[in-house]
Amino acid sequence: MALQDRKVWRGFASDNYAGVHPRLFEAMQSVNDGHEMAYGDDFVTAELKEIFKQTFGPAAEVFPVFNGTGANVIALASVLKRWEAVICAETAHINSDEGGAPEKMAGMKLWTIPTPDGKLTPELIKPHLFDIGSVHRAQIAVISITQTTELGTLYSIAEIKALADFAHENNLFLHMDGARLSNAAAALDVSFKAFTTDVGVDLVSFGGTKIGALAAEAVVVLNDKTIATSIPFLRKTSMQLPSKMRFVSAQLIALLENDLAINSAKHANAMAKALDAGVRKIAEKSQGRVSVPNPTQANAVFPMLPNEIIEELQKKYWFYVWDYRTGQVRWMCAWDTKPEDVEGLLSALSDALGV
Repeated sequence: MALQDRKVWRGFASDNYAGVHPRLFEAMQSVNDGHEMAYGDDFVTAELKEIFKQTFGPAAEVFPVFNGTGANVIALASVLKRWEAVICAETAHINSDEGGAPEKMAGMKLWTIPTPDGKLTPELIKPHLFDIGSVHRAQIAVISITQTTELGTLYSIAEIKALADFAHENNLFLHMDGARLSNAAAALDVSFKAFTTDVGVDLVSFGGTKIGALAAEAVVVLNDKTIATSIPFLRKTSMQLPSKMRFVSAQLIALLENDLAINSAKHANAMAKALDAGVRKIAEKSQGRVSVPNPTQANAVFPMLPNEIIEELQKKYWFYVWDYRTGQVRWMCAWDTKPEDVEGLLSALSDALGV
């Protein structure tokens, strides 16, 4: 099939499926003329460093990378010794969706904890902090949380502070996988700094791709400059050092300028809220065939549908099945989700159910 035959379609599978925000294309074009030094020694990346200090605090150090998996692996490797381990939720992206990259690329041990909502708490973690100093057990060094979580849930500022305090009391680091950090900031209606630096998070993987960027993510060191010394080397050996970094940096700058990331996230979250409200109305008429057990706190909706209609719906609006046993699916809204997309999916669901 020739490129000109490409079919344009829309769905709810992932915010990764959405295109690049036009303003980010403009940002890349604006730095395209002439030459700049490679590998981050350019004017644009220097500007990015200042903007991240303004956003996250004067101690913040930013390191652009290509993707979220790379950001997570580099961030965690920067604070782990070879015999140490990471505690994370069983559903965490680093455990379930990164192809074993943390283990294979960085040789780290992931110590997973089952959680009902994708969120860790000090109470859940505490029973796993035993055999400290024993050579027979991988030593816990880092707690990694995802904001928002893989189940669409949101950590409150108080919950993050409690985890950070608990981590530091036990000589641990706290890492935040922020693939959807902008959606979290929009949902909490606070600055990025308020739920990261200000409450004691040590490292953040800053997500750009899911909010409209093209191969633009970053590792951000927040409170300890000593951590930052290893990241340039880890980034290179992990094959995450962009040679033409100014095009990555320009996108990250554009996301933070004039609150583009936050406003895009607010839109995505609003579309998810509309989708949630619509499917709950349909559920009331479905005689128990549809339910929405998870709260919609950001840009993800997790309804349960009859298995016999899922494939039919997927032909019209592609999405993923989250749990084949229960019929739970995941509908993701993106920066470019339109009200008519939401209305179309809800209409298709009503038609399939005959309600």
